[in-house]
Amino acid sequence: MEPEMEDKTLELMNTSGMESQNLVDDLSPKKNTVVKLSNGPVTGSRKRPSEGNYEKEKEHCIALFDQWSEADQVEFVEHLISRMCHYQHGHINSYLKPMLQRDFITALPAQGLDHIAENILSFLDARSLCSAELVCKEWQRVISEGMLWKKLIERMVRTDPLWKGLSERHQWEKYLFKNRTTEVPPNSYYHSLYPKIIQDIETIEANWRCGRHNLQRIQCRSENSKGVYCLQYDDDKIISGLRDNSIKIWDKQSLECLKILTGHTGSVLCLQYDERVIVTGSSDSTVRVWEVTSGEVLNTLIHHNEAVLHLRFANGLMVTCSKDRSIAVWDMASPTDISLRRVLVGHRAAVNVVDFDDKYIVSASGDRTIKVWSTSTCEFVRTLNGHKRGIACLQYRDRLVVSGSSDNTIRLWDIECGACLRVLEGHEELVRCIRFDNKRIVSGAYDGKIKVWDLQAALDPRAPASTLCLRTLVEHSGRVFRLQFDEFQIISSSHDDTILIWDFLNVSTNGQSEGRSPSRTYTYISR
Repeated sequence: MEPEMEDKTLELMNTSGMESQNLVDDLSPKKNTVVKLSNGPVTGSRKRPSEGNYEKEKEHCIALFDQWSEADQVEFVEHLISRMCHYQHGHINSYLKPMLQRDFITALPAQGLDHIAENILSFLDARSLCSAELVCKEWQRVISEGMLWKKLIERMVRTDPLWKGLSERHQWEKYLFKNRTTEVPPNSYYHSLYPKIIQDIETIEANWRCGRHNLQRIQCRSENSKGVYCLQYDDDKIISGLRDNSIKIWDKQSLECLKILTGHTGSVLCLQYDERVIVTGSSDSTVRVWEVTSGEVLNTLIHHNEAVLHLRFANGLMVTCSKDRSIAVWDMASPTDISLRRVLVGHRAAVNVVDFDDKYIVSASGDRTIKVWSTSTCEFVRTLNGHKRGIACLQYRDRLVVSGSSDNTIRLWDIECGACLRVLEGHEELVRCIRFDNKRIVSGAYDGKIKVWDLQAALDPRAPASTLCLRTLVEHSGRVFRLQFDEFQIISSSHDDTILIWDFLNVSTNGQSEGRSPSRTYTYISR
Protein backbone atom coordinates (compact mmCIF):
# COMPACT_ATOMS: atom_id res chain seq x y z
CA MET A 1 0.00 0.00 0.00
CA GLU A 2 1.21 3.50 -0.85
CA PRO A 3 2.27 5.71 2.16
CA GLU A 4 -0.53 8.22 1.50
CA MET A 5 -3.16 5.46 1.40
CA GLU A 6 -1.70 3.85 4.50
CA ASP A 7 -1.92 7.15 6.37
CA LYS A 8 -5.56 7.57 5.39
CA THR A 9 -6.39 4.08 6.48
CA LEU A 10 -4.63 4.54 9.79
CA GLU A 11 -6.40 7.84 10.28
CA LEU A 12 -9.78 6.23 9.66
CA MET A 13 -9.15 3.08 11.66
CA ASN A 14 -7.59 4.89 14.60
CA THR A 15 -9.84 7.92 15.04
CA SER A 16 -10.03 6.99 18.67
CA GLY A 17 -9.44 3.77 20.51
CA MET A 18 -12.94 3.65 21.90
CA GLU A 19 -14.60 4.64 18.61
CA SER A 20 -12.70 1.97 16.68
CA GLN A 21 -13.70 -0.64 19.21
CA ASN A 22 -17.32 0.47 18.97
CA LEU A 23 -17.14 0.28 15.18
CA VAL A 24 -15.70 -3.25 15.28
CA ASP A 25 -18.32 -4.25 17.83
CA ASP A 26 -21.06 -2.96 15.54
CA LEU A 27 -19.70 -4.95 12.56
CA SER A 28 -19.26 -8.16 14.54
CA PRO A 29 -22.22 -10.57 14.95
CA LYS A 30 -23.51 -10.98 18.48
CA LYS A 31 -24.27 -14.38 19.91
CA ASN A 32 -27.91 -13.54 20.46
CA THR A 33 -28.47 -12.05 16.98
CA VAL A 34 -31.24 -13.71 14.90
CA VAL A 35 -30.67 -13.30 11.16
CA LYS A 36 -33.31 -13.41 8.42
CA LEU A 37 -31.95 -14.03 4.91
CA SER A 38 -33.87 -12.69 1.91
CA ASN A 39 -33.31 -11.27 -1.56
CA GLY A 40 -33.29 -7.78 -0.12
CA PRO A 41 -31.28 -6.31 2.75
CA VAL A 42 -30.64 -8.70 5.61
CA THR A 43 -32.07 -7.59 8.93
CA GLY A 44 -31.47 -8.81 12.46
CA SER A 45 -33.70 -8.73 15.49
CA ARG A 46 -31.18 -6.66 17.46
CA LYS A 47 -31.79 -2.90 17.31
CA ARG A 48 -28.85 -0.54 17.26
CA PRO A 49 -28.59 1.57 20.49
CA SER A 50 -29.74 5.10 19.89
CA GLU A 51 -26.97 6.55 22.04
CA GLY A 52 -23.33 6.67 21.03
CA ASN A 53 -21.32 8.19 18.25
CA TYR A 54 -22.13 5.75 15.37
CA GLU A 55 -23.81 8.33 13.14
CA LYS A 56 -20.96 10.80 13.59
CA GLU A 57 -18.37 8.09 12.98
CA LYS A 58 -20.21 6.93 9.86
CA GLU A 59 -20.41 10.43 8.44
CA HIS A 60 -16.72 10.94 9.17
CA CYS A 61 -15.81 7.66 7.42
CA ILE A 62 -17.94 8.51 4.39
CA ALA A 63 -16.40 11.96 4.14
CA LEU A 64 -12.92 10.46 4.12
CA PHE A 65 -14.01 7.69 1.71
CA ASP A 66 -15.38 10.26 -0.77
CA GLN A 67 -12.03 12.01 -0.91
CA TRP A 68 -10.14 8.96 -2.11
CA SER A 69 -9.57 7.76 -5.67
CA GLU A 70 -11.59 4.85 -7.05
CA ALA A 71 -8.61 2.53 -6.69
CA ASP A 72 -8.15 3.54 -3.07
CA GLN A 73 -11.85 3.06 -2.37
CA VAL A 74 -11.78 -0.46 -3.86
CA GLU A 75 -8.71 -1.40 -1.84
CA PHE A 76 -10.26 -0.09 1.37
CA VAL A 77 -13.55 -1.98 0.80
CA GLU A 78 -11.60 -5.18 0.06
CA HIS A 79 -9.78 -4.65 3.35
CA LEU A 80 -13.06 -4.23 5.22
CA ILE A 81 -14.65 -7.28 3.55
CA SER A 82 -11.68 -9.44 4.46
CA ARG A 83 -12.33 -8.64 8.14
CA MET A 84 -15.99 -9.70 7.99
CA CYS A 85 -17.54 -13.06 8.76
CA HIS A 86 -19.47 -15.40 6.39
CA TYR A 87 -22.86 -14.03 7.43
CA GLN A 88 -21.80 -10.51 6.54
CA HIS A 89 -20.47 -11.68 3.16
CA GLY A 90 -23.91 -13.14 2.37
CA HIS A 91 -25.55 -9.87 3.34
CA ILE A 92 -23.28 -7.91 1.01
CA ASN A 93 -23.79 -10.41 -1.81
CA SER A 94 -27.58 -10.06 -1.60
CA TYR A 95 -27.22 -6.30 -1.62
CA LEU A 96 -24.91 -6.25 -4.67
CA LYS A 97 -26.75 -8.77 -6.89
CA PRO A 98 -29.54 -6.48 -8.14
CA MET A 99 -27.05 -3.64 -8.55
CA LEU A 100 -24.95 -5.78 -10.93
CA GLN A 101 -27.86 -6.89 -13.14
CA ARG A 102 -28.40 -5.06 -16.44
CA ASP A 103 -31.30 -5.34 -18.90
CA PHE A 104 -29.08 -5.04 -21.96
CA ILE A 105 -31.93 -5.81 -24.37
CA THR A 106 -33.73 -2.69 -23.14
CA ALA A 107 -30.53 -0.66 -22.83
CA LEU A 108 -29.22 -1.32 -26.36
CA PRO A 109 -32.13 0.28 -28.27
CA ALA A 110 -31.86 3.32 -26.00
CA GLN A 111 -28.33 3.74 -27.38
CA GLY A 112 -29.53 3.31 -30.98
CA LEU A 113 -28.32 -0.30 -31.12
CA ASP A 114 -31.61 -2.09 -31.89
CA HIS A 115 -29.89 -4.36 -34.42
CA ILE A 116 -27.60 -5.79 -31.74
CA ALA A 117 -30.52 -6.58 -29.44
CA GLU A 118 -32.35 -8.23 -32.36
CA ASN A 119 -29.27 -10.25 -33.29
CA ILE A 120 -28.85 -11.53 -29.73
CA LEU A 121 -32.48 -12.64 -29.45
CA SER A 122 -32.45 -14.19 -32.94
CA PHE A 123 -30.41 -17.11 -31.56
CA LEU A 124 -33.26 -18.22 -29.27
CA ASP A 125 -35.35 -21.31 -29.96
CA ALA A 126 -39.15 -21.14 -30.06
CA ARG A 127 -39.73 -21.85 -26.37
CA SER A 128 -37.16 -19.26 -25.29
CA LEU A 129 -38.54 -16.71 -27.75
CA CYS A 130 -42.01 -17.13 -26.24
CA SER A 131 -40.58 -16.54 -22.77
CA ALA A 132 -38.63 -13.50 -23.97
CA GLU A 133 -41.81 -11.88 -25.28
CA LEU A 134 -43.24 -12.01 -21.75
CA VAL A 135 -40.29 -10.27 -20.04
CA CYS A 136 -41.49 -6.73 -20.70
CA LYS A 137 -42.98 -4.51 -23.41
CA GLU A 138 -39.55 -3.43 -24.64
CA TRP A 139 -38.44 -7.00 -25.25
CA GLN A 140 -41.73 -7.69 -27.01
CA ARG A 141 -41.18 -4.64 -29.21
CA VAL A 142 -37.65 -5.74 -30.15
CA ILE A 143 -38.93 -9.22 -31.11
CA SER A 144 -41.84 -7.83 -33.10
CA GLU A 145 -39.98 -5.11 -34.99
CA GLY A 146 -37.03 -7.45 -35.58
CA MET A 147 -39.38 -10.04 -37.16
CA LEU A 148 -37.69 -12.70 -35.05
CA TRP A 149 -40.40 -15.33 -35.56
CA LYS A 150 -39.89 -14.96 -39.30
CA LYS A 151 -36.13 -15.34 -38.85
CA LEU A 152 -36.62 -18.45 -36.70
CA ILE A 153 -38.77 -20.10 -39.38
CA GLU A 154 -36.25 -19.12 -42.07
CA ARG A 155 -33.46 -20.70 -40.04
CA MET A 156 -35.40 -23.96 -39.76
CA VAL A 157 -36.19 -23.98 -43.49
CA ARG A 158 -32.50 -23.54 -44.32
CA THR A 159 -31.35 -26.38 -42.07
CA ASP A 160 -34.15 -28.96 -42.03
CA PRO A 161 -35.42 -30.67 -45.21
CA LEU A 162 -38.80 -31.36 -43.61
CA TRP A 163 -39.35 -27.65 -42.97
CA LYS A 164 -38.17 -26.80 -46.47
CA GLY A 165 -40.53 -29.33 -48.00
CA LEU A 166 -43.48 -28.05 -45.99
CA SER A 167 -42.71 -24.45 -46.97
CA GLU A 168 -42.86 -25.42 -50.65
CA ARG A 169 -45.92 -27.65 -50.43
CA HIS A 170 -47.98 -25.31 -48.24
CA GLN A 171 -46.78 -22.22 -50.11
CA TRP A 172 -45.68 -20.12 -47.15
CA GLU A 173 -42.16 -20.11 -48.59
CA LYS A 174 -43.18 -17.02 -50.60
CA TYR A 175 -43.32 -15.02 -47.35
CA LEU A 176 -39.74 -15.95 -46.37
CA PHE A 177 -36.29 -14.65 -47.26
CA LYS A 178 -37.58 -11.21 -48.25
CA ASN A 179 -36.62 -7.79 -46.96
CA ARG A 180 -39.17 -5.72 -45.11
CA THR A 181 -41.72 -4.67 -47.69
CA THR A 182 -45.45 -4.22 -47.83
CA GLU A 183 -45.69 -7.79 -49.18
CA VAL A 184 -44.27 -9.28 -45.98
CA PRO A 185 -46.88 -10.03 -43.26
CA PRO A 186 -46.35 -8.68 -39.73
CA ASN A 187 -44.48 -10.61 -37.04
CA SER A 188 -47.79 -11.85 -35.62
CA TYR A 189 -48.39 -13.88 -38.80
CA TYR A 190 -45.17 -15.83 -38.30
CA HIS A 191 -45.86 -16.17 -34.57
CA SER A 192 -49.16 -17.92 -35.35
CA LEU A 193 -47.64 -19.86 -38.28
CA TYR A 194 -44.97 -21.54 -36.15
CA PRO A 195 -47.31 -23.74 -34.04
CA LYS A 196 -49.21 -24.74 -37.20
CA ILE A 197 -45.94 -25.97 -38.74
CA ILE A 198 -45.14 -27.94 -35.59
CA GLN A 199 -48.60 -29.52 -35.74
CA ASP A 200 -48.07 -30.50 -39.40
CA ILE A 201 -44.70 -32.07 -38.54
CA GLU A 202 -46.19 -34.05 -35.67
CA THR A 203 -48.96 -35.30 -37.97
CA ILE A 204 -46.47 -36.43 -40.63
CA GLU A 205 -44.32 -38.21 -38.04
CA ALA A 206 -47.42 -39.96 -36.67
CA ASN A 207 -48.40 -41.03 -40.20
CA TRP A 208 -44.97 -42.61 -40.70
CA ARG A 209 -45.16 -44.42 -37.37
CA CYS A 210 -48.71 -45.68 -37.91
CA GLY A 211 -48.37 -46.40 -41.63
CA ARG A 212 -51.15 -43.99 -42.61
CA HIS A 213 -50.73 -43.00 -46.25
CA ASN A 214 -52.48 -42.09 -49.45
CA LEU A 215 -51.56 -44.57 -52.19
CA GLN A 216 -51.17 -43.77 -55.88
CA ARG A 217 -50.40 -46.49 -58.41
CA ILE A 218 -48.94 -46.41 -61.92
CA GLN A 219 -49.67 -49.55 -63.94
CA CYS A 220 -47.00 -49.77 -66.63
CA ARG A 221 -48.57 -52.76 -68.49
CA SER A 222 -45.46 -53.65 -70.43
CA GLU A 223 -46.29 -55.85 -73.43
CA ASN A 224 -43.32 -58.20 -73.67
CA SER A 225 -41.78 -58.39 -70.20
CA LYS A 226 -42.91 -57.04 -66.87
CA GLY A 227 -40.89 -55.28 -64.19
CA VAL A 228 -39.67 -51.81 -63.23
CA TYR A 229 -36.04 -52.25 -62.22
CA CYS A 230 -35.06 -48.69 -61.25
CA LEU A 231 -36.44 -45.21 -60.68
CA GLN A 232 -35.69 -41.69 -59.50
CA TYR A 233 -38.07 -38.79 -58.90
CA ASP A 234 -38.34 -35.08 -58.12
CA ASP A 235 -41.30 -32.76 -57.56
CA ASP A 236 -42.26 -32.79 -61.25
CA LYS A 237 -41.45 -36.22 -62.68
CA ILE A 238 -40.62 -39.86 -62.12
CA ILE A 239 -38.07 -41.52 -64.42
CA SER A 240 -38.14 -45.32 -64.48
CA GLY A 241 -36.08 -48.04 -66.16
CA LEU A 242 -38.02 -51.10 -67.27
CA ARG A 243 -37.38 -54.72 -68.05
CA ASP A 244 -38.76 -54.12 -71.56
CA ASN A 245 -35.57 -52.12 -72.43
CA SER A 246 -37.27 -48.69 -72.21
CA ILE A 247 -37.01 -45.62 -70.00
CA LYS A 248 -40.36 -44.04 -69.19
CA ILE A 249 -40.81 -40.49 -67.86
CA TRP A 250 -43.99 -39.89 -65.85
CA ASP A 251 -45.68 -36.67 -64.75
CA LYS A 252 -45.54 -36.63 -60.94
CA GLN A 253 -48.94 -34.95 -60.56
CA SER A 254 -51.11 -36.49 -63.28
CA LEU A 255 -49.21 -39.83 -63.38
CA GLU A 256 -49.33 -39.73 -67.17
CA CYS A 257 -46.45 -41.04 -69.26
CA LEU A 258 -44.77 -38.01 -70.83
CA LYS A 259 -42.02 -39.68 -72.83
CA ILE A 260 -40.48 -43.05 -73.68
CA LEU A 261 -36.76 -43.34 -74.40
CA THR A 262 -35.62 -46.34 -76.42
CA GLY A 263 -32.19 -47.46 -77.54
CA HIS A 264 -31.00 -50.09 -75.09
CA THR A 265 -31.18 -53.67 -76.34
CA GLY A 266 -31.48 -55.11 -72.86
CA SER A 267 -33.33 -54.38 -69.61
CA VAL A 268 -32.61 -51.00 -68.04
CA LEU A 269 -31.18 -52.03 -64.67
CA CYS A 270 -30.01 -48.72 -63.19
CA LEU A 271 -30.31 -44.98 -63.77
CA GLN A 272 -29.55 -41.59 -62.31
CA TYR A 273 -30.38 -38.10 -63.57
CA ASP A 274 -29.71 -34.46 -62.79
CA GLU A 275 -30.99 -31.24 -64.36
CA ARG A 276 -29.12 -31.93 -67.62
CA VAL A 277 -28.74 -35.65 -68.31
CA ILE A 278 -30.09 -39.11 -67.59
CA VAL A 279 -27.45 -41.86 -67.32
CA THR A 280 -28.65 -45.45 -67.66
CA GLY A 281 -27.02 -48.89 -67.38
CA SER A 282 -28.39 -51.98 -69.06
CA SER A 283 -28.09 -55.72 -69.35
CA ASP A 284 -26.80 -55.01 -72.89
CA SER A 285 -23.48 -54.07 -71.13
CA THR A 286 -23.62 -50.39 -72.17
CA VAL A 287 -24.01 -47.08 -70.36
CA ARG A 288 -26.03 -44.43 -72.18
CA VAL A 289 -26.26 -40.70 -71.55
CA TRP A 290 -29.51 -38.97 -72.54
CA GLU A 291 -30.50 -35.31 -72.65
CA VAL A 292 -33.29 -34.80 -70.09
CA THR A 293 -35.48 -32.43 -72.06
CA SER A 294 -35.28 -33.85 -75.59
CA GLY A 295 -34.52 -37.49 -74.76
CA GLU A 296 -31.69 -37.48 -77.30
CA VAL A 297 -28.82 -39.95 -76.80
CA LEU A 298 -25.68 -37.89 -76.18
CA ASN A 299 -23.17 -40.65 -75.47
CA THR A 300 -22.82 -44.43 -75.33
CA LEU A 301 -20.07 -45.99 -73.20
CA ILE A 302 -18.95 -49.49 -74.15
CA HIS A 303 -16.58 -50.97 -71.58
CA HIS A 304 -18.13 -53.67 -69.42
CA ASN A 305 -18.31 -57.22 -70.74
CA GLU A 306 -21.58 -58.08 -69.02
CA ALA A 307 -24.66 -56.33 -67.60
CA VAL A 308 -24.18 -52.93 -65.94
CA LEU A 309 -25.87 -53.48 -62.59
CA HIS A 310 -25.49 -50.08 -60.92
CA LEU A 311 -24.05 -46.60 -61.38
CA ARG A 312 -23.60 -43.31 -59.54
CA PHE A 313 -22.33 -39.90 -60.71
CA ALA A 314 -21.62 -36.56 -59.02
CA ASN A 315 -19.24 -33.63 -59.35
CA GLY A 316 -17.57 -34.77 -62.56
CA LEU A 317 -17.05 -38.37 -61.44
CA MET A 318 -19.03 -41.49 -62.38
CA VAL A 319 -18.67 -45.04 -61.04
CA THR A 320 -20.25 -48.07 -62.73
CA CYS A 321 -20.24 -51.73 -61.71
CA SER A 322 -21.03 -54.89 -63.58
CA LYS A 323 -21.78 -58.56 -63.57
CA ASP A 324 -18.25 -58.93 -65.01
CA ARG A 325 -16.97 -58.39 -61.39
CA SER A 326 -15.32 -55.03 -62.16
CA ILE A 327 -15.86 -51.41 -61.19
CA ALA A 328 -15.15 -48.61 -63.65
CA VAL A 329 -14.30 -45.07 -62.53
CA TRP A 330 -15.00 -42.37 -65.13
CA ASP A 331 -14.16 -38.67 -65.46
CA MET A 332 -17.19 -36.69 -66.73
CA ALA A 333 -15.94 -33.43 -68.22
CA SER A 334 -19.25 -33.09 -70.06
CA PRO A 335 -22.04 -35.41 -71.25
CA THR A 336 -20.12 -36.01 -74.47
CA ASP A 337 -16.64 -36.05 -72.92
CA ILE A 338 -16.46 -39.04 -70.56
CA SER A 339 -13.18 -40.92 -70.17
CA LEU A 340 -12.22 -44.03 -68.22
CA ARG A 341 -9.92 -43.21 -65.31
CA ARG A 342 -9.44 -46.55 -63.59
CA VAL A 343 -10.81 -50.09 -63.38
CA LEU A 344 -11.10 -51.55 -59.86
CA VAL A 345 -10.93 -55.32 -59.48
CA GLY A 346 -11.00 -57.52 -56.41
CA HIS A 347 -14.52 -58.90 -56.09
CA ARG A 348 -14.95 -62.59 -56.89
CA ALA A 349 -18.58 -62.29 -58.07
CA ALA A 350 -20.87 -59.78 -59.76
CA VAL A 351 -20.61 -56.27 -58.30
CA ASN A 352 -24.23 -55.42 -57.59
CA VAL A 353 -24.02 -51.87 -56.25
CA VAL A 354 -21.66 -48.91 -55.80
CA ASP A 355 -21.80 -45.61 -53.95
CA PHE A 356 -19.22 -42.91 -53.29
CA ASP A 357 -18.39 -39.51 -51.87
CA ASP A 358 -15.26 -37.35 -51.87
CA LYS A 359 -13.42 -39.81 -49.61
CA TYR A 360 -14.48 -43.36 -50.45
CA ILE A 361 -15.91 -45.54 -53.20
CA VAL A 362 -17.93 -48.40 -51.69
CA SER A 363 -18.92 -51.54 -53.60
CA ALA A 364 -20.87 -54.68 -52.68
CA SER A 365 -20.92 -58.04 -54.40
CA GLY A 366 -22.41 -61.47 -54.59
CA ASP A 367 -19.19 -62.67 -52.95
CA ARG A 368 -20.65 -61.48 -49.58
CA THR A 369 -18.14 -58.63 -49.16
CA ILE A 370 -18.20 -54.85 -49.16
CA LYS A 371 -15.00 -53.26 -50.43
CA VAL A 372 -13.84 -49.71 -49.74
CA TRP A 373 -11.57 -47.78 -52.13
CA SER A 374 -10.04 -44.30 -52.00
CA THR A 375 -11.94 -41.91 -54.28
CA SER A 376 -8.90 -39.76 -55.04
CA THR A 377 -6.32 -42.51 -55.67
CA CYS A 378 -8.61 -45.51 -56.39
CA GLU A 379 -6.43 -47.55 -54.02
CA PHE A 380 -8.02 -50.36 -52.02
CA VAL A 381 -8.66 -49.47 -48.34
CA ARG A 382 -10.48 -52.31 -46.57
CA THR A 383 -13.07 -55.09 -46.77
CA LEU A 384 -16.21 -55.33 -44.63
CA ASN A 385 -17.21 -58.92 -43.86
CA GLY A 386 -20.30 -60.18 -42.06
CA HIS A 387 -23.12 -61.05 -44.44
CA LYS A 388 -23.64 -64.79 -44.87
CA ARG A 389 -24.76 -64.54 -48.49
CA GLY A 390 -24.39 -62.16 -51.43
CA ILE A 391 -25.07 -58.42 -50.97
CA ALA A 392 -27.68 -56.90 -53.29
CA CYS A 393 -27.85 -53.25 -52.22
CA LEU A 394 -26.22 -50.58 -50.09
CA GLN A 395 -26.10 -46.86 -49.43
CA TYR A 396 -23.14 -44.92 -48.04
CA ARG A 397 -23.26 -41.49 -46.42
CA ASP A 398 -21.42 -39.67 -43.64
CA ARG A 399 -19.34 -42.64 -42.47
CA LEU A 400 -22.38 -44.97 -42.31
CA VAL A 401 -22.92 -47.84 -44.74
CA VAL A 402 -26.25 -49.71 -44.78
CA SER A 403 -26.38 -52.92 -46.80
CA GLY A 404 -29.01 -55.52 -47.68
CA SER A 405 -28.33 -59.14 -48.55
CA SER A 406 -29.79 -62.40 -49.81
CA ASP A 407 -29.33 -63.64 -46.22
CA ASN A 408 -32.49 -61.54 -45.63
CA THR A 409 -30.72 -59.15 -43.23
CA ILE A 410 -29.72 -55.50 -43.21
CA ARG A 411 -26.41 -54.48 -41.67
CA LEU A 412 -25.15 -51.09 -40.50
CA TRP A 413 -21.40 -50.49 -40.75
CA ASP A 414 -18.89 -47.88 -39.62
CA ILE A 415 -16.80 -47.41 -42.75
CA GLU A 416 -13.79 -46.01 -40.89
CA CYS A 417 -13.18 -48.98 -38.61
CA GLY A 418 -15.10 -51.61 -40.53
CA ALA A 419 -17.26 -52.59 -37.54
CA CYS A 420 -20.79 -53.91 -37.96
CA LEU A 421 -22.95 -51.70 -35.73
CA ARG A 422 -26.29 -53.53 -35.99
CA VAL A 423 -28.06 -56.34 -37.81
CA LEU A 424 -31.73 -55.78 -38.72
CA GLU A 425 -33.87 -58.86 -39.24
CA GLY A 426 -37.45 -59.03 -40.49
CA HIS A 427 -37.54 -59.54 -44.24
CA GLU A 428 -38.38 -63.06 -45.39
CA GLU A 429 -36.48 -62.96 -48.68
CA LEU A 430 -33.54 -61.17 -50.33
CA VAL A 431 -33.29 -57.46 -49.44
CA ARG A 432 -33.13 -55.86 -52.89
CA CYS A 433 -33.13 -52.09 -52.22
CA ILE A 434 -32.34 -49.82 -49.32
CA ARG A 435 -32.22 -46.08 -48.62
CA PHE A 436 -31.72 -44.05 -45.45
CA ASP A 437 -31.72 -40.45 -44.22
CA ASN A 438 -30.96 -39.06 -40.76
CA LYS A 439 -34.15 -40.55 -39.27
CA ARG A 440 -35.17 -43.71 -41.11
CA ILE A 441 -34.05 -46.68 -43.13
CA VAL A 442 -36.50 -47.87 -45.80
CA SER A 443 -35.93 -51.28 -47.35
CA GLY A 444 -37.65 -53.34 -50.05
CA ALA A 445 -37.31 -57.08 -50.58
CA TYR A 446 -38.26 -59.98 -52.77
CA ASP A 447 -40.99 -60.81 -50.25
CA GLY A 448 -42.92 -57.87 -51.74
CA LYS A 449 -42.72 -55.87 -48.51
CA ILE A 450 -41.35 -52.43 -47.71
CA LYS A 451 -40.14 -51.93 -44.16
CA VAL A 452 -39.51 -48.64 -42.35
CA TRP A 453 -36.87 -48.77 -39.62
CA ASP A 454 -35.85 -46.29 -36.90
CA LEU A 455 -32.26 -45.37 -37.79
CA GLN A 456 -31.41 -43.62 -34.52
CA ALA A 457 -32.68 -46.55 -32.48
CA ALA A 458 -30.72 -48.95 -34.71
CA LEU A 459 -27.54 -47.03 -33.91
CA ASP A 460 -28.23 -47.32 -30.17
CA PRO A 461 -26.92 -50.71 -28.93
CA ARG A 462 -29.28 -50.52 -25.96
CA ALA A 463 -32.43 -50.40 -28.15
CA PRO A 464 -34.28 -53.74 -28.22
CA ALA A 465 -34.44 -55.39 -31.66
CA SER A 466 -38.24 -55.56 -31.42
CA THR A 467 -38.51 -51.74 -31.45
CA LEU A 468 -36.48 -51.10 -34.61
CA CYS A 469 -39.04 -51.83 -37.35
CA LEU A 470 -41.61 -49.04 -37.26
CA ARG A 471 -43.89 -50.26 -40.03
CA THR A 472 -44.29 -52.85 -42.79
CA LEU A 473 -46.04 -51.70 -45.97
CA VAL A 474 -47.65 -54.37 -48.12
CA GLU A 475 -49.14 -53.42 -51.51
CA HIS A 476 -46.81 -54.83 -54.15
CA SER A 477 -47.73 -58.27 -55.49
CA GLY A 478 -44.20 -58.96 -56.72
CA ARG A 479 -40.59 -58.43 -55.78
CA VAL A 480 -39.68 -54.87 -54.81
CA PHE A 481 -36.79 -53.81 -57.05
CA ARG A 482 -36.15 -50.16 -56.22
CA LEU A 483 -37.33 -47.37 -53.94
CA GLN A 484 -36.59 -43.78 -53.09
CA PHE A 485 -38.05 -41.67 -50.29
CA ASP A 486 -38.04 -38.24 -48.68
CA GLU A 487 -39.73 -36.70 -45.65
CA PHE A 488 -43.20 -37.00 -47.20
CA GLN A 489 -43.34 -40.08 -49.40
CA ILE A 490 -41.90 -43.36 -50.63
CA ILE A 491 -41.90 -44.22 -54.32
CA SER A 492 -41.24 -47.87 -55.14
CA SER A 493 -41.11 -50.12 -58.19
CA SER A 494 -41.64 -53.83 -58.53
CA HIS A 495 -41.60 -56.95 -60.64
CA ASP A 496 -45.42 -56.58 -60.66
CA ASP A 497 -44.91 -53.81 -63.28
CA THR A 498 -46.16 -51.03 -61.02
CA ILE A 499 -44.80 -47.86 -59.47
CA LEU A 500 -46.39 -47.00 -56.11
CA ILE A 501 -46.42 -43.58 -54.45
CA TRP A 502 -46.90 -43.79 -50.69
CA ASP A 503 -47.90 -40.27 -49.57
CA PHE A 504 -47.61 -39.60 -45.82
CA LEU A 505 -48.45 -35.89 -46.10
CA ASN A 506 -51.81 -35.73 -47.85
CA VAL A 507 -53.66 -38.35 -45.84
CA SER A 508 -57.44 -38.31 -45.59
CA THR A 509 -58.70 -39.77 -42.31
CA ASN A 510 -62.35 -40.26 -43.29
CA GLY A 511 -63.24 -43.86 -42.55
CA GLN A 512 -59.85 -45.31 -43.36
CA SER A 513 -58.27 -48.20 -41.57
CA GLU A 514 -54.80 -47.69 -40.19
CA GLY A 515 -52.04 -48.25 -42.71
CA ARG A 516 -54.30 -48.41 -45.75
CA SER A 517 -55.90 -45.72 -47.89
CA PRO A 518 -57.82 -45.53 -51.18
CA SER A 519 -55.52 -45.75 -54.18
CA ARG A 520 -55.51 -43.71 -57.35
CA THR A 521 -54.40 -45.65 -60.41
CA TYR A 522 -53.13 -44.59 -63.82
CA THR A 523 -52.62 -47.30 -66.42
CA TYR A 524 -50.25 -46.87 -69.32
CA ILE A 525 -50.64 -49.24 -72.27
CA SER A 526 -47.67 -49.22 -74.62
CA ARG A 527 -48.38 -49.08 -78.32
